[in-house]
Amino acid sequence: MSNLYNQTAVNVKKTWFLITTFLVLVIFFGWVFSQAFNAPWILILAIIIACVQSFLSYQYSDKIVLRMTRAKPANKNDYPDLYRLVENLSITAGLPMPKIYIMEDSSPNAFATGKDPQRSIICVTTGLLQKLDKTELEGVISHELSHIGNKDILLSSVVVVLVSVISLLSDWYFRMFYFNSWFGDDNDNGGQVLTIIIGLVISIVAPLAAVLIQLAISRKREFLADASGAMLTRYPEGLARALEKIAQDPTPLKVSSSATRQLFIIDPEKNNKKQRKTPWFMTLWMTHPPLEERIKALRSMEIN
Repeated sequence: MSNLYNQTAVNVKKTWFLITTFLVLVIFFGWVFSQAFNAPWILILAIIIACVQSFLSYQYSDKIVLRMTRAKPANKNDYPDLYRLVENLSITAGLPMPKIYIMEDSSPNAFATGKDPQRSIICVTTGLLQKLDKTELEGVISHELSHIGNKDILLSSVVVVLVSVISLLSDWYFRMFYFNSWFGDDNDNGGQVLTIIIGLVISIVAPLAAVLIQLAISRKREFLADASGAMLTRYPEGLARALEKIAQDPTPLKVSSSATRQLFIIDPEKNNKKQRKTPWFMTLWMTHPPLEERIKALRSMEIN
């Protein structure tokens, strides 16, 4: 039987292992590309551009997400119970009270966004408030507060930078290869040709590997938020029941998109109603861990 604290520690270690792997891949891919064209500036310039783009996206990401999901600020007088619940859990977690937003949507779901714990936002749908009882709602809010407390938003921004670097390197490599094939010199250099071929293979594989690692990190952060949320309420069953209810609800989320789906507590574009065991290969392309694994992990936890 797993312990809540052990579960959290294991997920943190796995996440940082994936981040380290990502950094090693970025450095390796950049080195190969720069060697192929004798241009060490490629990696430096790619990192600078990716960091600037990601910084600007990070600064305005919360506003963009709220606009995309059509979320509106929740009036405290209209949702007093929700405010009290979020406030009490925030105090328990030692976090500042986040802003609360509401999505007018009958599909039950929720997400957290914001730049940091001091400027965080929790958004829930009207369907979530209508279809979950208090214990289940506490489980969902604790999960979202855990995303804030675990600094998942900052971690996601770092991953975005790394993915951007790899994508830029791959795109530039193809463009430079095309340019050199038409306008480059005809010097025969076996080592250089081999490096270029290796670079071509990597430029095809690299973006795919980057996406797979990004999705793997997203899944690990969901497991960590589940464990941290259960630790906060001291009642894993509440979150487990909430996940089951959300997954079994047939109502589609109206504002769901590929850009926002990984934000929600359950992927709104995946039908988990039948709760069949997900094949291992298919999990590689999922933004969230399989529902059956999340519920099993929650129900196997012990509270000391």
